[in-house]
Amino acid sequence: MQLILSIVGMAVLIAIAVLFSSNRRAIRLRTVGGAFLIQVAIGAFVLYSPAGRSVLQGMSDGVSKVIGYGQDGMSFIFGGLVSDKMFELFGGGGFIFAFRVLPIIVFFSSLIAVLYYLGIMQLVIKILGGGLQKVLGTSRTESLSATANIFVGQTEAPLVVRPYISTMTNSELFAIMCGGLASVAGSVLAGYAQMGVPMEYLIAASFMAAPGGLLFAKLMVPETEVAKDDVDAKDLVAEEDRPANIIDAAASGAASGMQLALNVGAMLLAFIALIALINGILSGVGGWFDYPQLSLELLLGWVFAPIAYLIGVPWSEATIAGSFIGQKVVVNEFVAFMNFGEYMKADADVIAAGKQVLSDHTKAIISFALCGFANLSSVAILLGGLGGMAPNRRSDVARLGMKAVMAGTLSNLMSATIAGFFLTLAAMTAM
Repeated sequence: MQLILSIVGMAVLIAIAVLFSSNRRAIRLRTVGGAFLIQVAIGAFVLYSPAGRSVLQGMSDGVSKVIGYGQDGMSFIFGGLVSDKMFELFGGGGFIFAFRVLPIIVFFSSLIAVLYYLGIMQLVIKILGGGLQKVLGTSRTESLSATANIFVGQTEAPLVVRPYISTMTNSELFAIMCGGLASVAGSVLAGYAQMGVPMEYLIAASFMAAPGGLLFAKLMVPETEVAKDDVDAKDLVAEEDRPANIIDAAASGAASGMQLALNVGAMLLAFIALIALINGILSGVGGWFDYPQLSLELLLGWVFAPIAYLIGVPWSEATIAGSFIGQKVVVNEFVAFMNFGEYMKADADVIAAGKQVLSDHTKAIISFALCGFANLSSVAILLGGLGGMAPNRRSDVARLGMKAVMAGTLSNLMSATIAGFFLTLAAMTAM
């Protein structure tokens, strides 16, 4: 029954995208069918096949080890504030977000900048992007940008094709927007892992986001123009952006990471406080009707529970899962992941906090569903990023913004549904 529901969920997600398509007749079966099959194939390989699970576990262990090296820098700056002694003294309160998550963003941003300087990132993006282009028949620009989004964020990935943004077709521009919203940056991915989200799920979701973003981009805004597919992929960094040396690359990456970390910290402080204010008002209103537990999270849970059920979450846990999905779309993914992290703790701690214990299956689906930048505030980020690179396309970005949020969200939900399908299949096979 669970497998059938997952298949129905995949079909419904695709049907929603087709319903909102700008030109259904222009949808190319090769492109959308190929993107869907690649997304499914990645899910099957890393979540169902023994070899794939071993590869994913190896990648997860490797990334976790790299994060561990970041602890050395954190310990030097913050000393005992990031040691395990804090947990002995304060229990769960020993996890201080500003000291344990934000510094990892700085470290990973610096590391990615170094990898770009050495040409490693460009090589990987060129190989994977070229493969996507050949299989799907998409243009070089959108294929390279989609691949870059596996490793960097929604404002950094378009830099690989910045000279071509001003002359892109609307479909290409929309694909770049969707790719950014369907994925997460490698630097913040490490931050999510610090909050207790399994690294293997985050890595799998990042790779599935590349074909997933293209799938829903080409369903909702299919190509109707002639693309100028003349990108030379041998140089994916503009000369004026190239660091002087590896030290300059590491320093500039750290500076960018610090700006991102400060933005994340400020955003969380403001949003969480605003949510608390809204919850206080809702609780007061609910008290008039003998329902003081009314909150924004509860309202979002009610609204998004059917979607959570559709992607494979049992109905008994759908309200909680729906709440996280709603928080991710309406607020942002960091707030959703931080609240979700409370459910990733040991069952005894979850029960002690007065919360419902979620099944491992539901935790996996939520992890995939939240792994993306698709939220309302990201439209402004896209407008600032892409609009700054190509001012003549600012109006197009604004016009396509909300549609891109929908496409990115559908991509995340599709990855979650596929993950639930293969995790269920793996559990049945193991019996």
